[in-house]
Amino acid sequence: MKHTIQEELKGVVAFVASIWIVFLLEFIPPLNLVSYGVTPRTASGLIGIPAMPFLHANLRHITSNTPPLIVLLVLLAGSKVNSWEIVIKVTLLGGALLWLFGRTGTHIGASGLIFGLIAFLIVSGLLEKRVTPLLVAIIVGLLYGGSLLSGIVPRIASLNSWDGHLLGAIAGGLVAYQSTRTGPIAAARFRDRS
Repeated sequence: MKHTIQEELKGVVAFVASIWIVFLLEFIPPLNLVSYGVTPRTASGLIGIPAMPFLHANLRHITSNTPPLIVLLVLLAGSKVNSWEIVIKVTLLGGALLWLFGRTGTHIGASGLIFGLIAFLIVSGLLEKRVTPLLVAIIVGLLYGGSLLSGIVPRIASLNSWDGHLLGAIAGGLVAYQSTRTGPIAAARFRDRS
């Protein structure tokens, strides 16, 4: 299904706005929404798999996640894939991997999704072997490659969820691999070759 960035821009704005609305709801007592993050290997932590991208600890946390999320969602909107299907797959797979393999504690924030989108755009751009996706992969690599590499380095005492970043990136790479083998990306590659 063809789509344009303009058509998808409303969805990007609505998605980011919903993250900010959830953040603002945290200030209404007695809500404690951040407790609904991914808590690995606990039944209550399962709710965090889809909820994690919407939950942020403080203003600094959400403001550091907002700009890269907008940029990456806009770049994804310009691709041949169903953007929201990719967002859902990366969120759910990354969250499930974090629930299975993450460190003890409650993990929150959109950074797992961000790292997943970085990996998705780079990996799919390299696998597609077409000019535009390859240029997007290069741009994403230049903009966020350093953050990707530094964000997945294990840090014992860090409050940052490096494991959430790493597993989000793995999820993004796996979703990109699957998307380039089946679906609209594979169909576009086949059409471009004929």
